[in-house]
Amino acid sequence: MYQRVINLPLLLSKRSHFLFGPRATGKSTLIRASLPEAKIYDLLDADTYRRLLSEPKLIEQETLPTHLVVIDEIQKLPLLLDEVHRLIERRKQTFLLTGSSARKLRHGSANLLAGRAFQAELFPLIQREIPNFNLLSYLNSTGLPEFYSDDLASEFLRNYVGVYLREEVQAESLVRNLAAFSRFLDVIAVSNGDEINYASLASDCGVPVRTLEGYFSILDDTLIGFRVEPYLQTVKRKGITRAKYWLFDIGVVNSLAKRGRIEIGSEMFGKAFEHFIALELRAYLSYKRESLALQYWRSTSKYEVDFILNGQIAIEVKATRQVADKHLKGLRALAEEGKMKVLGVVSLDPDYRLTADGLHIWPWSTFLSQLWHGTLGERPHHAALSV
Repeated sequence: MYQRVINLPLLLSKRSHFLFGPRATGKSTLIRASLPEAKIYDLLDADTYRRLLSEPKLIEQETLPTHLVVIDEIQKLPLLLDEVHRLIERRKQTFLLTGSSARKLRHGSANLLAGRAFQAELFPLIQREIPNFNLLSYLNSTGLPEFYSDDLASEFLRNYVGVYLREEVQAESLVRNLAAFSRFLDVIAVSNGDEINYASLASDCGVPVRTLEGYFSILDDTLIGFRVEPYLQTVKRKGITRAKYWLFDIGVVNSLAKRGRIEIGSEMFGKAFEHFIALELRAYLSYKRESLALQYWRSTSKYEVDFILNGQIAIEVKATRQVADKHLKGLRALAEEGKMKVLGVVSLDPDYRLTADGLHIWPWSTFLSQLWHGTLGERPHHAALSV
């Protein structure tokens, strides 16, 4: 059992919540560990599903107003949300509603409780949740808790994609051509973290652009991928308008893209390292309940900065042990706009340093520590971890 950052008792002390997360991110394990007194209805259990399908009011009959009620995989039975809504209103009951897909809820006529339940997400494991974290081991494994650092992780990941295709896509009839969607997953894994060029991707997948847009929507709603939008508030250098797209787990990308072992110094290490930082930033913004924009910047003249937080913090990611001037060109070009409060590079450098023009050179572990402590931009007082 990993100590997860998200605090369910604290969230639920304030309001009912939806908790979304892809399959195998550990939702059920977390619930049973942190909410031992809750009444849990697991809709993956056939008997439970049938009972509540025929009689939703059993929830009221089997619980007291003081009970915390968990309905696991709520997307399997959206009609229960009417009963949940009623009990929140009349009994002031608290609910945790979990799901691995929000598609049926967002695109159907499901009652989304009109703001009576907030939304939270559970992601694969992040650095601070893993004891004795080792970066290279992580990049060659998966953040899915059950199989992190397991000898059978690669076999599990191959099966995971098959299970996802069968249960989340095929069973819910989300696509007509499962083979084409499978090709799309392979293509998007190879281009993970790249800008979305719909025409080029549609050609690679052999489908129309409209179909491709639908495939991206499926990834969004089933929580398998996420977008990083472009930063366009520059005046001196016009920015590219295309978003970038990332999948939710490094191990899933490695498996789909059929990568071999990732080693320091390889091109694949650089891609995986940037993906690692993207996942950490996304989790930070969600777990800290920070409604800040996560963006990137690339100018039409080819200057680029990998991540921008809230239009104020510019972050470049370089898989090098010694950041040099050539790695700082994008940050310096963006700094000319005068809008960034903090600019720096996340790297494999062993020690933190500050350049003469005020750019931070962060060892990756120092960066993550400062991020979570809200001290980015300050001089750190601790040493970095090894790769």
